[in-house]
Amino acid sequence: MGKINWGRVLLGGIVAGIIIDVVEFVLHGVVLGQEWRQAMEALGRPLQETVGNMVFYVLLGFAYGVLAVWLYAAVRPRYGAGPNTAVRAGFGVWLLGYLLPTLGWAPMGLFPGQLLRIALLVSLAEILVATLAGAWFYKEETTRAS
Repeated sequence: MGKINWGRVLLGGIVAGIIIDVVEFVLHGVVLGQEWRQAMEALGRPLQETVGNMVFYVLLGFAYGVLAVWLYAAVRPRYGAGPNTAVRAGFGVWLLGYLLPTLGWAPMGLFPGQLLRIALLVSLAEILVATLAGAWFYKEETTRAS
């Protein structure tokens, strides 16, 4: 069993992060942008669409991508290399990083339920595709005998 190849984790994570960031921009900025603005205004907190906030969300997308590919690399020895393992890793990231935090907001009634359901469904597809793409770039380091 080889060690985790961190260079490939970063490469795959960047690829996954690009996919995540594009989907998030299209979904939350274009398709649901007006609904998010209305939801935030209803809370008395107008949406802050600053350059700093946008940079934060782009970096967050890359962090999710790297996390997903790292998890793929970590579970690969147990489940084997390939798309089934990438889907498991992506699903794990979605559970911990998307579903559970969103479920925590649901009882508070902060955001419309339909808005959260759409975001969760799209994010599941997004993270699975991103993890599959990032995992495609991942290769284990091989230890060489001296």
